Amino acid sequence: MAPLSATRTSGSSIMQALLNTAVKAARKGGDTALRYLSRVADLDVRSKARNEFVTQVDHAAEAAIIASIRERYPHHGFLAEESGAHPGDEFVWIVDPLDGTTNFLHGFPVFSVSVALRIRDQLELGVVYDPCRQELFTAIRGAGAQLDGRRIRVGSRPGLDGALIGTGFPYRSNDEWLDRYLAMLRAVMEQTAGVRRPGSAALDLCYVAAGRLDGFWEFGLQAWDIAAGTLMIREAGGLVASLTPGPDVLETGNVVAGSPKVYEALRALLAPHL
Repeated sequence: MAPLSATRTSGSSIMQALLNTAVKAARKGGDTALRYLSRVADLDVRSKARNEFVTQVDHAAEAAIIASIRERYPHHGFLAEESGAHPGDEFVWIVDPLDGTTNFLHGFPVFSVSVALRIRDQLELGVVYDPCRQELFTAIRGAGAQLDGRRIRVGSRPGLDGALIGTGFPYRSNDEWLDRYLAMLRAVMEQTAGVRRPGSAALDLCYVAAGRLDGFWEFGLQAWDIAAGTLMIREAGGLVASLTPGPDVLETGNVVAGSPKVYEALRALLAPHL
């Protein structure tokens, strides 16, 4: 694989090849999950932490994704939810093989595969695949975001009035946020058209990028949950940042996002509770 400078010099063809690889890998991961969906009762389910589960589906989908990418790029590194970090070169793939495992285990059809590529600490492309709806979200830095090949943009709502906001509940080791989160939830419910909690942060962020949600906030996410969706929103003209102090939202995992005006209003509404 050429160094980053060569990637830029060669233009879009190299990035498109990388994106094609990510799409192929994400589809393989999604297909793996769907093969198990009708027999979830037979799965071996293990608890990683309270309200956080892992199954052989997570492992099988992750293995399929990594194998697919390594077939084309054997020297690249990985940061994956189930298997952790795999050393490689300056190209690092950030993989969530099944974002929404709890939904999956209940047959609730909201889960996704998230694949992002980081080059020298810069997110360069992202793919989020919804296997139930067969919707494919893609983004390349500087080239925009798409849903099934069609350009997407964040919504144009001028503020929180009438806005639909996505969220996720604090859990795992984030109980310390619960009281403050509930105060935030009440404030947002009082100022908007409604709040939704589908259960897959990767899809939630893509829905912001596509204008299906006007904004989103959640605490305690991991890099693999949000890497692809973060790029998706930025490339669709939206804003995403950390709610709490830190070098980067991928580091803190405490996310606030939205179309520009909704983002600013949502961040201001949440700020007093931080």
